[in-house]
Amino acid sequence: MDKIPVSVVIVTRNEEPRLRKCLDALGDFSDIHVIDSGSADGTRAVAESSGAKIADFSWNGRYPKKRQWCLDNLDLAYDFVFFVDADEILTPALCNEIRRLDWSCAGYFVKGGYVFEGKPLQYGLRNNKLALFNRQKMEFPVLNDLDIPGMGEIEGHYQPVLKAAFRGARIGQLSESLLHEAHGDAEGWEKRHRRYAQWEAAMDRRRAWPSDPSPTRRLLKRLFKAIPFRPWIAFTHSYILKRGFLDGARGLRFAISRARYYRMIAHARRNPERGGAAPTPGTA
Repeated sequence: MDKIPVSVVIVTRNEEPRLRKCLDALGDFSDIHVIDSGSADGTRAVAESSGAKIADFSWNGRYPKKRQWCLDNLDLAYDFVFFVDADEILTPALCNEIRRLDWSCAGYFVKGGYVFEGKPLQYGLRNNKLALFNRQKMEFPVLNDLDIPGMGEIEGHYQPVLKAAFRGARIGQLSESLLHEAHGDAEGWEKRHRRYAQWEAAMDRRRAWPSDPSPTRRLLKRLFKAIPFRPWIAFTHSYILKRGFLDGARGLRFAISRARYYRMIAHARRNPERGGAAPTPGTA
């Protein structure tokens, strides 16, 4: 079959253990770019062996950050760009759904199905990000976060936005999931999410978040940030409302990990000098 008319962009730094599976799932795409930030492992060798186009990125501490830099500087074959993380794997079902799109929307939200403890979860939380979009119509916003510890060269936990000339353009939603092997070892999870929590807490204090392109998501986010007991709300949402209990013990442990992350954010809000370190590690 003809290749899907989308440029796939993967941003990397020391992603050798995960990158091979990510690239192996992209056979339906011909324009694949790996943008590397000085990896010290075999990331570049893996990318080269796959036939992907490779570019180097060195952040200067200012905007644009890495993903917008890709949109501005890479020689992309197509206007539609799909940002895929090295720990994400496209399923054949998702590739087929993308192939059938009529491309009438400025961008498309893509659901993420978590791989937890080595196996995909069938229930529980699904993230949802605007990872597939038309680079002529959307861009990553410039935010007041350059002096916030916790994040760096890559845009954080927010969505690209419509350019001024395309305000009001439609945003679509894909139904198939992108597998996300996000947890890894416990020590790595702890370190990574403590850093995320520190950044998110500072963004909350500054009210620096961009407006989500989906009005419904915008309202839900505003409500969620305003309610107390967010860790327990996150646990209940994943384990009860999203039926995470049907995944058995793995579903329970995953829901606890979500509660723990929001507990890190709450702690970072109260104690900005200590970052996202929770007072009692290993609990929700």
